[in-house]
Amino acid sequence: MTVETSPTGVPAPRDTGPQSGADRSDGAGAGDGGRGSEHPLRRHRTSTLSATELADVRGSLSPSRAADFKTCPLLYRYRTIDRLPEVPTTDQVRGTLVHAVLEKLYELPAEQRTPAAALALLQPEWQRLAEAEPATAELFAGDAASGLEAWLASAGELLDGYFTVEDPQRLEPAERESLIEVVLDTGLRLRGFVDRLDVSPAGDIRVVDYKTGGSPREAFEARALFQLKFYALVLWRTRGVVPRSLRLLYLKDREACDYSPDADELARFERNLGALWAAIERATAAREFPAKRSRLCDWCSHQARCPEFGGTPPPFPEPAAEPGAGATGMPATDPAGAPAAGSAGSGVLADGATAAGTVGFVGEPASASPSRGGDADRPA
Repeated sequence: MTVETSPTGVPAPRDTGPQSGADRSDGAGAGDGGRGSEHPLRRHRTSTLSATELADVRGSLSPSRAADFKTCPLLYRYRTIDRLPEVPTTDQVRGTLVHAVLEKLYELPAEQRTPAAALALLQPEWQRLAEAEPATAELFAGDAASGLEAWLASAGELLDGYFTVEDPQRLEPAERESLIEVVLDTGLRLRGFVDRLDVSPAGDIRVVDYKTGGSPREAFEARALFQLKFYALVLWRTRGVVPRSLRLLYLKDREACDYSPDADELARFERNLGALWAAIERATAAREFPAKRSRLCDWCSHQARCPEFGGTPPPFPEPAAEPGAGATGMPATDPAGAPAAGSAGSGVLADGATAAGTVGFVGEPASASPSRGGDADRPA
């Protein structure tokens, strides 16, 4: 099952965690709904770290922000330092909606997790999302009722695709929409939200991420796996167990992609994240975040401010004192006032008994496709 794939007088980067939309921007790119603004249903979740751990934090990084810097340093600056607003797209909001429905679906008893039940959750979850973030409802303000109806129907098609690749009646996730975080020995905090964690009766962990865009070409698949390796590293460092499987579910194309990391690979990935953070610190100290043109520019909200498109970046923000900030200006704690992340289930998968040598994860009608490509995180 294992397949190889892959500082000083300036405002410090402030990571806000994974962003709203269909998929985190570590995935296949904005074309499948990369997140560009904070998830309205995830705001103000309390940190899981102790006060002692938070005191050691010198910076914070999520897979979304790491992917931003790798894609385009200027995009990282606009989202993390300038914190410029971005108008969500209908694709992004549809992705957020589908994620919310799938989370709610698993609150139902197993026998009630049917395609009809998922469709019945669409309208109430859309209302909840629109109330939490009025800007999402404004996307359809000038549209006829049929426009919203067609959009909701397209979300229903994605939910139908989910039932093609998994059987939720045979699954009992250990956690859903769970905040995971760790402070490495270097003082770098890694944090992110995991769509779903499955745990087999044997104790094997599977990390599951829903993707509402199409399955990517090989070049972009490494970006999606980057996100899951990030989560795998955090879980390894916090729970002492390397996840047995990293699963990408592409609902539009009705495909599943499984990948099995190992400890050596995650240790190498951790070193690469350290090097990435060092590059971010250097860029911040020098106030130099160059634009990097790519095909992903087509989905960028900041072309008017980008030198690659004839724009001019705004003045670099001056540092501002921030209560509770650590050495790099990163807030020492997440805002309080919301329930802790994650929904605990039984912690195991139903019907998990399998033949020797298999992982023990069930609930998918057919075998998932292995990931393609080489190790994207291996140093050149």
